[in-house]
Amino acid sequence: MTTPTEKKEHILVLCVDRDGDISTKTNLKTPILGRTENTNAAVALALKDPEEPDANAMFEAVRVFDSLTKEGKPHESFQIATISGSEFSDVTADRKLVAELTEVLKNFKADEVILVTDGYRDEVILPLIESRVPVSSVRRIVMKHNKSIEETAAVFSRYLKILIENPHYSRLLLGLPGILLIVLGVLTVYDLLAHTWIAFLLVLGTALIIKGFGIDKAAKNFVKWTREYEPPPVPVQIASFATAAGALSIAIGAYLGINEASRGLTTLPAIGDIPGLLGKFISQATTLIVIGVCVLLSGRAIKWYFERDPRLLRTAVIIAVVAWSSQILNQASLILINPAFEYAGLVMSILVGILVGFSSLLVAFLIHRRYVSFFKKKGIKVEEFREEA
Repeated sequence: MTTPTEKKEHILVLCVDRDGDISTKTNLKTPILGRTENTNAAVALALKDPEEPDANAMFEAVRVFDSLTKEGKPHESFQIATISGSEFSDVTADRKLVAELTEVLKNFKADEVILVTDGYRDEVILPLIESRVPVSSVRRIVMKHNKSIEETAAVFSRYLKILIENPHYSRLLLGLPGILLIVLGVLTVYDLLAHTWIAFLLVLGTALIIKGFGIDKAAKNFVKWTREYEPPPVPVQIASFATAAGALSIAIGAYLGINEASRGLTTLPAIGDIPGLLGKFISQATTLIVIGVCVLLSGRAIKWYFERDPRLLRTAVIIAVVAWSSQILNQASLILINPAFEYAGLVMSILVGILVGFSSLLVAFLIHRRYVSFFKKKGIKVEEFREEA
């Protein structure tokens, strides 16, 4: 009999089968509550599969229950139960175990639990059990010849899963051997097995170069950039195209000028030959260089037109002056090539150029005064043109 100072304690011997072998192999419904029911279930499971560790765990749970019942104190009450999880996934198994444990605790309100498992995997349920009822002891049953093998196999299978499912490792550990096997198969078909080592070294060297220089990461970043790339606004595209076209025209003009100046040049030029070479360069390069500069500035002018930037008018004046400068440079090149050439044409080109610059500046000033409301102040963001309703 219990004394008034001794509180009745309810102790549950709990056997856990996380992978659901009991239900799968014996078709018994869990949870299994009671000594007789657990003994019969363990016998049925052992008859179905004599090598099943869960049967040993259930027999151990019955042995622990009998020992506690025999040695227990009068104020202690004992019960034995077996719960099982699922073979499908860890999440499903844990949810099923928690549900069955809740059902057991409704029938036997345990104050503490003695947990019996068939291996380290079932101890994953320990925190879930402790969150509902204290666990005073854990009894782990593993076949003596199987304990280290089970742990080694579990660790090996975990890392093998990482190597297979993680693309960072699978590319090298699976992809590279796969390529080598394909190459070996192709060499076998064409009876070229004598060149196996050459093919092996080429494939391995290529893989090391790609990995060592980060070519794979660069390709990945490029593909990501092409997918996420958003084209800039139309005015910016026009300005960028004009800049590229203008730079190309300037480069070709400079090349043609250098090529013209270098014709017939076999030795270092004397000081007196330098003006003639410079004249040949200017005569051949001026047209394309001036066109390139005008195209480049025109692209920026178009961009500033859509942005309503006052720099549009200043750029237009520069374009007009640069365009007329080709006439001045051509006249100057004729004099450099032949000093006896009349310089009246050069003087006239300069005067006309001054008039062109002044008139362009005057026109720009008048346009700015007339359409001052068209231009916006700097810093105002201009949206890409839309259709008005």
